[in-house]
Amino acid sequence: MDTQQTIRETPEPVTPGDRPPRLGRVPFVDNTAAMLRDPLGFYDRAGAHEADMVGYSVAGTTGCFVCHPDLVEQVLVTDADVYEKGQLLQDTLGQFIGEGLFLLEGEEWQQQRTALQPAFYRERIAAYGDTMTEFADRAAAGWSDGQRIDVLPHMQSLTLNILGKTLLDVDIETTADALEPLLDALRTRLDPRSLSAYLPLWVPTATNRAVTNSLAEFQSTLDDVIAARQREDEHAREARDDVLSLLLSLDDETMDRERLGHQLLTFLVAGHDTTALTLTYAWFLLANNPKRQQRLHDELDATLGERQPSPEDLFELPYLDAVLNEVLRLYPPALTVFRQPTEPVTLGGYELSTDAQLTLPQWLVHRDDRWYDAPDAFRPERWDDDLEASLPDYAYYPFGGGPRHCIGMRFARMEAKLALATIAQQYAVEAVTEPPLSLAMQITLSPTDPVEVRLRER
Repeated sequence: MDTQQTIRETPEPVTPGDRPPRLGRVPFVDNTAAMLRDPLGFYDRAGAHEADMVGYSVAGTTGCFVCHPDLVEQVLVTDADVYEKGQLLQDTLGQFIGEGLFLLEGEEWQQQRTALQPAFYRERIAAYGDTMTEFADRAAAGWSDGQRIDVLPHMQSLTLNILGKTLLDVDIETTADALEPLLDALRTRLDPRSLSAYLPLWVPTATNRAVTNSLAEFQSTLDDVIAARQREDEHAREARDDVLSLLLSLDDETMDRERLGHQLLTFLVAGHDTTALTLTYAWFLLANNPKRQQRLHDELDATLGERQPSPEDLFELPYLDAVLNEVLRLYPPALTVFRQPTEPVTLGGYELSTDAQLTLPQWLVHRDDRWYDAPDAFRPERWDDDLEASLPDYAYYPFGGGPRHCIGMRFARMEAKLALATIAQQYAVEAVTEPPLSLAMQITLSPTDPVEVRLRER
């Protein structure tokens, strides 16, 4: 790193009792209104503040951006037992997935995490490889040379099919018909640019009615899926080891109808939407960086030839791994992590009470020029010389960290790399949509407009 990038490499010392510097002087004008107008711009203001913790107050919620890797690690790892997901997430997501693995706390979370872990063992995930490449190949088979496509819907269909076959083993077409309207309604409701994000679900707005109706339809579909699984004979059920079967194996007190619905919705959202977005951003970045796309094609051709990739091949495809790392650095679908202390804590020298909402933004830390040269540039080669080993541990955390890191991390990384490799063997992509992307903070970091590329058969 150059001299400029070594500035503030450790959190700045502060006087005990001080408050973190704040964004603006008038909370409503400088915080709430700014967040409503441009959420990512509001985050970027915090990143430009050149402080490791920056206070804010949005719609009555008071909190801090935590922008130094050492402090992120303290919250997620070192002192993880005195932090929980917090009231902000419960208020926004609790009624939809509050009984799911993402928001559960304490012993109940530990029990269900342990029960679900076998579905994500390394050897089990490797067994999904053929299914992942098969569906990716099937997606590419439906395209043609010169075709112009809106990438995200294609990637959503691909990842939902993979998820349905591997982790849930359900009729995903039926489930998708109920899931997609619900996801669309939730994205609208949870977008912080909309007033609906700050209203209770019982307020009869058009957005809330859409969420309520689509949630009821989704739950009805899940009831049908569960009933069909429960009608199977005992031997067939015992032979299964997918996530749905593991959930159904828990006793009725542990896994009632509402909890099961919340768990499945958690996995459906986290298991297909985030990876679909990752793949969309990958095709966008490769299309707009043809030399780097060519390097990826050269590596795939040299290593694979004409055969499809397998999980074992991924160890021999370092540039593919670097491409994925760089996509997740620039456009992490889960763009921030939220935590709230369960007791008064000291963080970065500041004393925080139990009502402090902490925002640990990958969006800012991943683009910090203390850790990355030209941080806004797409440069997969930056990972060539084992960059990750030289970084502070939490300068890169696209899947969160600590005991609450994403249970599906290995699955998602393998799925994304196998899909990229399988499709890139058959097509190059040319840019139609050019930077900068217009992005929204919805459930995930999502494009507001179609992300289009033109396909060129290889």
